[in-house]
Amino acid sequence: MKTILITGSSSGIGRETAILAAKKGNKVIAISRNISELNNIKNIKPFSVDLSDKKSIKDFIKKIKKNSITIDVLINNAGLLEKMPFSRSGFDVFEKVYRVNVFGLSEITRLILPFIKKNGHVVNISSIGGVQGSQKFSGLSAYSSSKAAVIGLTELLAEEFKDSGPAFNALAIGSVQTEMLNKAFPGYKANVSPGEFASYLLEFSLNGHNLYNGKVLSVSLSTP
Repeated sequence: MKTILITGSSSGIGRETAILAAKKGNKVIAISRNISELNNIKNIKPFSVDLSDKKSIKDFIKKIKKNSITIDVLINNAGLLEKMPFSRSGFDVFEKVYRVNVFGLSEITRLILPFIKKNGHVVNISSIGGVQGSQKFSGLSAYSSSKAAVIGLTELLAEEFKDSGPAFNALAIGSVQTEMLNKAFPGYKANVSPGEFASYLLEFSLNGHNLYNGKVLSVSLSTP
């Protein structure tokens, strides 16, 4: 049995992964701003955390420390997407997206590191849109560039902690049928459901670091 911390667990990929991991007997720490859908599920301990708020993250870490919890796997799945033309965006739009996708991700990772086992695994969920040379789409400048930052951060942290652990890898995912996909591409039907991707994500999170560290794996059947 492993202890798995998953951010963005209230819906989509995060929720499906949390439920699957719990069904397989793992202890899941599920964090999201809204945790009403995660209450009273066996093996899942939900915490309400706002990743755009430093105090909310620090308060959560205090609870981890108080309960002497150690983490085997951290899945940084939480994400925020704002779709609009770059000419209509601005500092506030980019800050809003980056506060969750980059700043919140880096802060919770930094503060939870002392509680992650040395042979543990941090999996950062990025996007195909953040991969250099991939097809890009109008209106996603803030989101896709934030996911590119996640890729760079993953590679840097893998180098920084290569001797001490844990391992760091990123999954640059393509189309999965989630609310976020519908917001980015209304009406588009993906070939992969959140449940199907959750199965892959859980397996990679538990075992991928035996073969990979500092890698970015593109996981996509289609474009977008």
